[in-house]
Amino acid sequence: MTKHKGVLSWALYDWANSAYATTVQAGFFPIFFKNFWSKGAEVTESTLRLGIAVSTASLIVALIAPIIGAFADRGAAKKRSLFFFAALGIVATAGLFLVPEGRWQLAVLFYVISNIGFLGSLVFYDSLLVSVSDESTVDVTSGRGYALGYLGGGLLFLLNVLMAQKPAWFGLPDAATAVQYSFLAVAIWWGVFSVPLFVNVPEPRGGKRLSFLQAARAGFRQLANTLREIRRFKVVLAFLVAYWLYIDGVDTIITMAVDYGKSIGVADNDLIIALLLVQFIGFPFAYLLGYLGQRWGAKKIILFGLAIYVLVTFLGANLQVEPYHIFGFQISQFYLLAFLIAMVQGCIQALSRSFYSRIIPQDKAAEFYGFYNMLGKFAAIIGPILMSGVGRMTGNPRAGIQAIALLFIAGAFMLWRVNEAEGRRAIEAMNQTSS
Repeated sequence: MTKHKGVLSWALYDWANSAYATTVQAGFFPIFFKNFWSKGAEVTESTLRLGIAVSTASLIVALIAPIIGAFADRGAAKKRSLFFFAALGIVATAGLFLVPEGRWQLAVLFYVISNIGFLGSLVFYDSLLVSVSDESTVDVTSGRGYALGYLGGGLLFLLNVLMAQKPAWFGLPDAATAVQYSFLAVAIWWGVFSVPLFVNVPEPRGGKRLSFLQAARAGFRQLANTLREIRRFKVVLAFLVAYWLYIDGVDTIITMAVDYGKSIGVADNDLIIALLLVQFIGFPFAYLLGYLGQRWGAKKIILFGLAIYVLVTFLGANLQVEPYHIFGFQISQFYLLAFLIAMVQGCIQALSRSFYSRIIPQDKAAEFYGFYNMLGKFAAIIGPILMSGVGRMTGNPRAGIQAIALLFIAGAFMLWRVNEAEGRRAIEAMNQTSS
């Protein structure tokens, strides 16, 4: 097997699973949940149901993250474990195809299970990066997976949108049937394009395989040790608090934006086009703002991105459903929100990771990034409940989207107080003490 073949096979898993993130998580599930599975329910009630589903899945994965992380770090069982979680997600996604109208409880169950499979598989997918790269190629290899994920997820989503808008082209009776078949298409896409990884990517050698109880003890012991280490670095701790707050807001917008649009009456076609805009516009902006972050400082660009997100919540809360009329075309105001989100979504995630690398001790990078990634899995727990809960209590979904601004403002305030120079001095002092 050539090195290039291994890299491509590894990156194709991003192409495979990103179909779930675009078509299911961000796209059709929120729309279908309101129109089909929660048909007849109040909009604030269906939003609460979806918010609880998203938060539940995120919380479960966050709680088991130390255990599955221990499997990833120890023992030669990464591919086997990835297969388990991927299969779990694929089967549950296919199960959505079978859920009849009005059975929102069953739809939530399959969604939670599929989300656990999706998020859990990523732990082992990330850990296999070392099998197909070295220090000189790891950034390029990781970037290739990211790029293929955008492209693959976007292409299948585009096909699924065509199925829903022109069902007769595909021999389907109506749009609802087309959406059901889209869930099945995601499961097939995810399964088929996962095969090259299992065939061509080598399993890293490791220690003895761990039982569930051994992995649980090892994982939580490692978590406790990392917490003790992080407490020694106040700058790192401050950044992690900031990151947890604002990335929760980012993930909430990703998972709940379509549901919000439905709640205030935005047309389904406009919601879908907006999602496609985010998918295909976001990629070049991630590169552009990443370049500006390198020149002007990652912290400044992250703060800029968070300011854009605060603007998004304000504009979203005051969004008018009636479209603009420009040169004879009707342009949904929701497209403006999509464009603003596409500008900053990718760069906030990328620059947060690079900023973090500058304030942590390099000899403990794996340990500290393990904690960082676990916090990322805890994201989208507070936000969906906050958004759906406020909307339910006030009877106004616009108040729910406005509440998410609190996460961005609090996160930006904490990030503004993070002193990168102080973090570097703390690392230098530690190195001098240990030498």
